[in-house]
Amino acid sequence: MTTELRLEAITPANFETATAIEVRPDQHHLVAPVVKSLAEAYVHPEVAWPRLIVDGGRAVGFLMAFFDIDFAGDGTGNDVRSGLWRLNIAANEQGRGYGRFAVESVADEIRRRGGTRLTVTWHPGARGPAGFYLGLGFRPTGETSGDQTVGELDLARQPVAGRSRTA
Repeated sequence: MTTELRLEAITPANFETATAIEVRPDQHHLVAPVVKSLAEAYVHPEVAWPRLIVDGGRAVGFLMAFFDIDFAGDGTGNDVRSGLWRLNIAANEQGRGYGRFAVESVADEIRRRGGTRLTVTWHPGARGPAGFYLGLGFRPTGETSGDQTVGELDLARQPVAGRSRTA
């Protein structure tokens, strides 16, 4: 990982690069491919925030955040949340801090928008990403979303990373 990390909006110029990002084969069941995320972003433009993770001139991953969604889905608006919807770090780029950078970037954007917590979901299990998220300070809420564990990070207690970002 270099100090030239940044986020880029998905554009016609980097679309093919973004959709070519693949996680390890043993992780395919844990996260949707980038192309599905971009399709969801297309149909939910009011809440989706897809970004390419770039190190210098090299694409190393993809993230998609969500902002201000009715998490309970009951139409009351009593449980509005923002968080990390997808995180895909390229198979040969994992373990270099790019996932941490992605989470910190989403946390910064939520703070910028006035939010105080970051929500994420993950598939439970020995080979899943629970250890990664727990290591970053996420705590399970006791809820599930489908078959996934729901975790939250209190942004008032999580320090802001001092890295340069562009959106």
